[in-house]
Amino acid sequence: MGEKWTTANIPDQRGRVAVVTGANTGLGYETASALAERGASVVLAVRNVDKGKQAAARIRGDVTVQALDLTSLDSVRSAAAALRSRFDRIDLLINNAGVMYTPRQTTRDGFEMQFGTNHLGHFALTGLLLDLMLPVPGSRVVTVSSTGHRIRAAIHFDDLQWERSYSRAGAYGQSKLANLMFTYELQRRLSTHGTTVAMAAHPGMSNTELVRNTPAAFRLPLTLIAPLITQTPAMGALPTLRAAADPAALGGQYYGPGGFAEVKGHPRLVTSSPESYDVAVQQRLWAVSEDLTGVRFPIGQSVRSAVPA
Repeated sequence: MGEKWTTANIPDQRGRVAVVTGANTGLGYETASALAERGASVVLAVRNVDKGKQAAARIRGDVTVQALDLTSLDSVRSAAAALRSRFDRIDLLINNAGVMYTPRQTTRDGFEMQFGTNHLGHFALTGLLLDLMLPVPGSRVVTVSSTGHRIRAAIHFDDLQWERSYSRAGAYGQSKLANLMFTYELQRRLSTHGTTVAMAAHPGMSNTELVRNTPAAFRLPLTLIAPLITQTPAMGALPTLRAAADPAALGGQYYGPGGFAEVKGHPRLVTSSPESYDVAVQQRLWAVSEDLTGVRFPIGQSVRSAVPA
């Protein structure tokens, strides 16, 4: 593949089923649209079904909508059950949906909103759908992280839900670090199966609705400089699409924009923070996530050497 990987590099996706969370707008919409145009049967898994239907109407191809509210484990379970009743296989699960810099609030299950939505909701959804993927050669779980995973880069096991004190940026950073740690641990656990793999991606600085919760003091400056430092959602979706569709991509890899500081540009392999590769923390996070969600994955323990640090 050349350095400037684009949607033109996506192989034929006919016969493949792709589930994309948060696909009614922004990065998720562009990801779903590109896969559908290449022939995949795409499910837009979205909180707002009406907006999902409007998005589906704008996409050419086989596109359907599934209600999914990642802030509710009951909704995650219902969505997984509905998908299992409709499909006997899933080729691509793209954990794209997310919230960013929200004020202090909790999910319906009492989790801090960013950790609960960005990590725990996707952790549960993946676990509930994985057995539809394991028999499928070439199936992939792609989870969207962020360069924000380097902000206060730690999993705060002593206060996962930020109950003692709250930082919008710190909580977001924890949730995005959790996305990466989940991916790397999942890949180790999948390594003995030889079919499904797990990868991660980040969009750089993309002009999407995700920043709507940015504190007011930063909103105007961001608006003024956004054209200089951001890229379109279509460009921001390319790292996710490359992880999902590039035949040369391997389990455990992480894709992001290839430009300066990974802010924008065509997708390439990138490296996450040193903290993200801590196997002991990954495994502890996995155990805690199982306890919090009540979801157990249909795969065994991890193989320590599967993902290089």
